[in-house]
Amino acid sequence: MRKTLTAAALAILAGTSTLTAAPTPAQADPPPPRSGPAYRPTRPTVAPPAMPAAISGSTWSSGHVQGLAVDWVGGHAYWSFTNLLVKTNIQTGQVIGTVTGLTGHLGDLDINPDNGLIYGSLEYKTRQAFYIAVFDGTRITRTGMNAEADGVMTTVYLPEVAADYTTGRYGTSGIDGISFGPRLGTTGTAQRNMLVVAYGITPDTTRTDNDHQVLLTYDVRGWNTYARPLTQTAPHLSGPPHPADKVFIHTGNTTWGVQSLEYDRHNRLWLMAAYQGTKPQFPNWTLFAVSAGVAPQTLPLAGQPAGTTGRTVPLAPAGTTDPATGIRGWTAPGSVGLETLGDGRIYVVSSGTTTVNGTIQQTGTASLYQWTGGTPVPYTTVTPLRGQRR
Repeated sequence: MRKTLTAAALAILAGTSTLTAAPTPAQADPPPPRSGPAYRPTRPTVAPPAMPAAISGSTWSSGHVQGLAVDWVGGHAYWSFTNLLVKTNIQTGQVIGTVTGLTGHLGDLDINPDNGLIYGSLEYKTRQAFYIAVFDGTRITRTGMNAEADGVMTTVYLPEVAADYTTGRYGTSGIDGISFGPRLGTTGTAQRNMLVVAYGITPDTTRTDNDHQVLLTYDVRGWNTYARPLTQTAPHLSGPPHPADKVFIHTGNTTWGVQSLEYDRHNRLWLMAAYQGTKPQFPNWTLFAVSAGVAPQTLPLAGQPAGTTGRTVPLAPAGTTDPATGIRGWTAPGSVGLETLGDGRIYVVSSGTTTVNGTIQQTGTASLYQWTGGTPVPYTTVTPLRGQRR
């Protein structure tokens, strides 16, 4: 149910110059203990200057690349290939380890800046079970490590997603994009790293209730209370009863919702990359932005049953404005992975295939760009610093 994009999608960058109100917020969990193999203090918010111009995710017999998380402190990149997690060296491309045995859909990834753990969206739709998978990258030391047996992954169940999926509210088809950043509308000392999870949305063109993106916000401090190893034949139901916030953004329908979600700390923007929608009444942009400092307002939700309200935020005043709908955005790549570096630089992931011994295999490559916010594409190429791998 996911569309594979090729590396050709990035070619357009060459030469570029430029049904109810939100749930009551859960009480804050206590902070986690400052110990354990994965713990390290909050990482620097800006990556080093000499980041590689391209990072390779290698070649795999798997699903296509779904997301990227870059640990610029440890020098590693983590890749989601649908049913496989891959850890590579960001400078050499060497494969350090893999996590196999995933029978669900592993989607977008991000690193929690406060503890160094890797978080990923994980779906088991046939069982109506939706999780955040939490990987300890320090334990991923060899290829072929098993997600269930080798102690590298725990999971936290998301009942809010399951409830919307089973009822079909908002066109919910699961989850995909995730990222850490501040809760929408917070400023100054009120800001802290929250996990934001984006719904997958059905691309059904006959419906009118599937034209919003839906973002759930979680305070993951204390998630050790919920985290469990996952037995995929008997999924657990241990997770927070409600998110801290649930926000709706009117973008028009996209194909399967937000595929890659990323918080850009430099520009204070939440970036939402999607596969292009097909409803003719919308501009069908593939990249949208929301200003982090804009507080959500409770308003009626278009396309929902009469009287349905939700906490909503507008799109940022950026990109191209569609004159018919007022929807703003870009037609730009990023749906299979975005990683901002804290100073305006951004990795954009492309998906490709290659044939090895007669078998088609999947590839992923992250290319370094500079965010400009311009149109029609908001990225421009970065000139490598001396010593960078080209």
